[in-house]
Amino acid sequence: MVKLNPNRVPLSRQKPEERKRNFDEVALGYSSAEAIAEATRCIQCPKPQCVPGCPAGIDIPGFILAIREDDPARAAQVLKDRNNLPGVCGRVCPQETQCEIGCVVGKKGTPVAIGALERFAADWELAHGLMKPQVAPPSGKGVAVVGSGPAGLTAAADLARMGHRVSLYEALHLPGGVLVYGIPQFRLPKEIVAAEVDYICSLGVEVRTDWVVGRTVTVDE
Repeated sequence: MVKLNPNRVPLSRQKPEERKRNFDEVALGYSSAEAIAEATRCIQCPKPQCVPGCPAGIDIPGFILAIREDDPARAAQVLKDRNNLPGVCGRVCPQETQCEIGCVVGKKGTPVAIGALERFAADWELAHGLMKPQVAPPSGKGVAVVGSGPAGLTAAADLARMGHRVSLYEALHLPGGVLVYGIPQFRLPKEIVAAEVDYICSLGVEVRTDWVVGRTVTVDE
């Protein structure tokens, strides 16, 4: 029987003397070996307490098991079943007060690094090609989503996966809302947000920037 490591695998970061000279991401993420080692700390609870803490209801033990079995593609697929923005959420979602706070391993040591593992799977998918999920047949209905922040992007993606024709309206010149204009590059790289937006567009969502609903067009229009 393998003894459980009570301490999480440390997440690599830029050294202070390096990061003070750039605006690149500070946290560097897990390597494949580090991710597998951290995923091995998950005890695959029969009644996981992490899942109720996740607003998206992700199958957390499921995607972590896939990483443990060295199958990051399956891990990314499990994530995408419930979350259209895993690259973003793996970086800026407050896991420590949501899913990780319920982790059973955390009762005897540090919780499993759920957020860092989510980031690992999302970054692996980005590096190897985004996987497009199954989309329902066209419903014949159109939906306008106003605002392309996290909520607007998620709603647009979910509606598109249901088969609806979706137009996403953004007042500013780049989609992403607070992800682009409110979070600094060293915390959430703009390239990650752009990749998530590209994935959502691949589902059939039309993004219209520089459109102020009520001014550029009226609601009726």
